[in-house]
Amino acid sequence: MENIEAFRKAMTDWYKAYGRDLPWRRTKNPYNIWISEIMLQQTQVDTVKSYYERFIAAFPDTKTLVDAPDDAVFKLWEGLGYYRRAKHLKAAAAYIEEECGGIFPDAYETLLKLKGVGSYTASAIASIAYGIPKGVVDGNTLRIISRLYNRQDNIALDKTKKEYQDIMDRLIENTDASDFNQAMMDLGAMVCTPKKPDCKNCPAAPFCEARKADTAAILPVNIKKRSKAEFDYITAVLKYKNQYMLVKNKDGLLENLYGFIQYDVWSPAAFEDAFEEEYGAAVRLTDYVKEVKHVFTHKIWRMNVYLGILYENPGDEYLYTESELMALPISTAHKKAMRAADISGMS
Repeated sequence: MENIEAFRKAMTDWYKAYGRDLPWRRTKNPYNIWISEIMLQQTQVDTVKSYYERFIAAFPDTKTLVDAPDDAVFKLWEGLGYYRRAKHLKAAAAYIEEECGGIFPDAYETLLKLKGVGSYTASAIASIAYGIPKGVVDGNTLRIISRLYNRQDNIALDKTKKEYQDIMDRLIENTDASDFNQAMMDLGAMVCTPKKPDCKNCPAAPFCEARKADTAAILPVNIKKRSKAEFDYITAVLKYKNQYMLVKNKDGLLENLYGFIQYDVWSPAAFEDAFEEEYGAAVRLTDYVKEVKHVFTHKIWRMNVYLGILYENPGDEYLYTESELMALPISTAHKKAMRAADISGMS
């Protein structure tokens, strides 16, 4: 680019005039910015607004978040999806309280140590809260850089992302890092969109090589490998007296194999409600064991394994002694849950 300084000024001037008015942009508090960025992962801006305001009102700092019961945090997260993000928030808040003396990290490298914080989120917090010149690289900025420089690199490749990170870090130098990064975010969301970019009203148009070459509509190049879908479950090893509860899968990937009860829910309370509705028996999850991952050909299960007690018989057809359990054809995924639960013979 011939005139980087003019580009920087065009972007920050445009942002001041047309940038979106969002609740987390009314503060430089790194905690608030962190909460917003985690919520914005995989979730639309309009959806996040009300969740953000309720969450900040309930948990205004890392200490209140650490001290809050898990179910209270998950309840406020309900509807946002990807509940692992909420678990990561609590873990990161605990790290800040225990390892940082309750003071939010102010260095990019330290921000990366927080659970659930990657390079994009660390760059956003560093630049917006502290003015550190670290460019954000996500789908929006990858698209903008591809068009700005008329580059045909495959943005799905790590090599390309690293090169574009270097470009963003150069572009953000010697300017207001907060305004520049947020200008790039808004440009990608509002103007330089994936389809039908509004080139006529784009502040970057005078600098855009793709506009000159009439290639904006075909950029960026984004050829992805097939990704493995990930699914989160609560998987419960339930006992009624001296027997374990297992069910035989009637169809699907694990047809004719046995496994424990699992639901795609966000909290133990939600699991208990789902179980009682399906089986008509009272249950209580008593202990969290660990997260167990199982990789299928085209998907990944992340099973949050719990131990639980059945207060009523859900049906004799579901109950097996430990010796009977060992003789059943149990899915490999749920054998991992058995090992995690330390059932004899599965160590």
